[in-house]
Amino acid sequence: MTGPTIGALVGTTVTHRRYVPYSHAHYAGNLVDGAYSLGLFGDVATELCIRTDGDEGLFASYDEVQFRAPVRAGDILEVTAELVRAGTRSRVMEFTATVVARGAATAERPGAATLLAEPVVATTARGTVVVPGELPGVV
Repeated sequence: MTGPTIGALVGTTVTHRRYVPYSHAHYAGNLVDGAYSLGLFGDVATELCIRTDGDEGLFASYDEVQFRAPVRAGDILEVTAELVRAGTRSRVMEFTATVVARGAATAERPGAATLLAEPVVATTARGTVVVPGELPGVV
């Protein structure tokens, strides 16, 4: 019995949500550095490769990385990877990190937070992951 062709899996998406802890604040205003989003892109890419190829894969490159809006400690990020192209061993994915909730601390309510009425796209990228060839169950 054989599995699906890898080309049929183009369009597959994986989404994670993550709270950004205050321990990751790196700059004034509780800003988090851009590498934080890239690390999360690696996490969703790993799950996407496991789902499509039965292997974690290895990141080869990022391109078209854009930091569009700040990410702050206390944010809830929704991070998505979509498989947009599949070669023999390469997988090209598009990534988006979107702020869906943000900390709104006050002196009276230091743990206050709010869901954003309009989520904010913070980071986008395109990346290539490679997987081993000749995987069982994938043609």
